Amino acid sequence: MRAALPMRQVEKPWGCDRLPAPFVAPEGKRIGEIWFEPPAQLPELLVKYIFACDKLSVQVHPSDAQTEAEGLGRQGKEECWLVVDAEPGARLGIGFDAPLDSAEMRAAALDGSIEDLMTWYPVSAGDFFYIPANTVHAIGAGVSLVEVQQNSDITYRLFDYGRPRELHLDEGVAVADGEVYDLARWSSKVPDDAAQTLVDGPLFRLDQVCGKPAKAVSVLYPAELLVIPREGSVQVRGEIIEPGQCALARSLDEVVFKDRTVCLLARGC
Repeated sequence: MRAALPMRQVEKPWGCDRLPAPFVAPEGKRIGEIWFEPPAQLPELLVKYIFACDKLSVQVHPSDAQTEAEGLGRQGKEECWLVVDAEPGARLGIGFDAPLDSAEMRAAALDGSIEDLMTWYPVSAGDFFYIPANTVHAIGAGVSLVEVQQNSDITYRLFDYGRPRELHLDEGVAVADGEVYDLARWSSKVPDDAAQTLVDGPLFRLDQVCGKPAKAVSVLYPAELLVIPREGSVQVRGEIIEPGQCALARSLDEVVFKDRTVCLLARGC
């Protein structure tokens, strides 16, 4: 079994024909996402890169409790974003400037004013945001980011700038939280060369490490984990894993870190 996870490029109408290094878009293709196939040992996690040259839809995801109540099983989605590249003026929309009730949110989605009611955060490389389920969010143009999320394909689009795609107003408004995003709680700045815990459960854990992880971090990864190099390469079972790849390790003992390598480590909880 190879350590590197299979990678899939996904075309999107808002994608880019030029991608930040080390990625390269095929000639004539607008790549919006790069997915790494979740391994059987960690099926609950999905890692992907998102490249936005145009605005993504305004959307929301349900929680596990909500999908289970609808008979869909555990299909909620919480996710997090680490910005890896951003053009001048690039922004992420998360939550609202002022609280909205369900009726106000529906009306704003229908007339398009929901975009203006959202809070838009200017971003640059190293900005990190956790997106709890029920949070209304949108990725603006000019942003490239790595996303770690619960492995679910349930997305409810509230507004899509007139694109001819299905909206899910009933489902989306039913689960959406019309509140202000708690920036102090859910966001941070991640230096390129610093070890930092990014997510500490309850659905998954995510750490950035520089070189070999400290013992305090190592003990938190006793079994299978995903390894995502940001700078420099690592070896997993003797296989070199470089930036732009994602690998499954059955334990940290299988990973050889270089002193200057910066990696993300992820596991389920």
